[in-house]
Amino acid sequence: MAGAGAMIVSMASGLVLDFDGTILDTEGPLFRSWAELWEDHGHELALVHWQQFIGTDGGFDPWRELEHRVGGPLDRALEHRRRHRRDELIARERLRPGIEAWLVDAERLKVPVGIASSSPISWVEPHLERLGLRRRFVCVVCCDAVTPAKPDPTSYRLACRGLGAAPELSVAVEDSAHGVSAAVGAGLFTVAIPHRWTAGSDLSSAHRVLSSLEEMSLAAALDAAGRRARPEHRGQETPAALEGRPGPV
Repeated sequence: MAGAGAMIVSMASGLVLDFDGTILDTEGPLFRSWAELWEDHGHELALVHWQQFIGTDGGFDPWRELEHRVGGPLDRALEHRRRHRRDELIARERLRPGIEAWLVDAERLKVPVGIASSSPISWVEPHLERLGLRRRFVCVVCCDAVTPAKPDPTSYRLACRGLGAAPELSVAVEDSAHGVSAAVGAGLFTVAIPHRWTAGSDLSSAHRVLSSLEEMSLAAALDAAGRRARPEHRGQETPAALEGRPGPV
């Protein structure tokens, strides 16, 4: 069984990671920078509204919504200050638990790694360079005029194509409902690792829901993807919530 799993991994498996909230917690600093701006104007930015925005592009616009609430246009200098505050907070963040170990294991197992993100390339690549991670990724697929944001599965399909990997044998790691929908829609074995900003989101369509990647090895995830892809097992892999696995925390 182990030999068959290893053969599948070496043939056409890939690892595709989301960026924001999955590799690095940019979601918290982003939310805090906006929440502080709202608070300065006497309003509370509710997390339930913010969660609609996580993992996709568009939808809730906190700037326009705040202008609506205060009854007029805001000084654009405030946006510059908010971005500075966001970047200051992001600079304090470290890789999320388990990410480094999975990247090391991917290199050891010779599994190519890519990114599928709803953020623009101008946001993702500078962070990867700053963190010293860019060389670890064969391809970085981001939202642009051609590639739609999640929950559309296009970014994951393109990432697998860039890796030369079969989606059904590959593993995706996500933190949001939009991201999970995109990865599952593209056919990848999907591991969800929610955090405080996505806690309570519906991640039940993921194949595994963990509190951290430290709870599962990359080899185990690839093996689960390979077993799921075998003809005798197709259709038998049940979403996490239906199997009683841990839900969002």
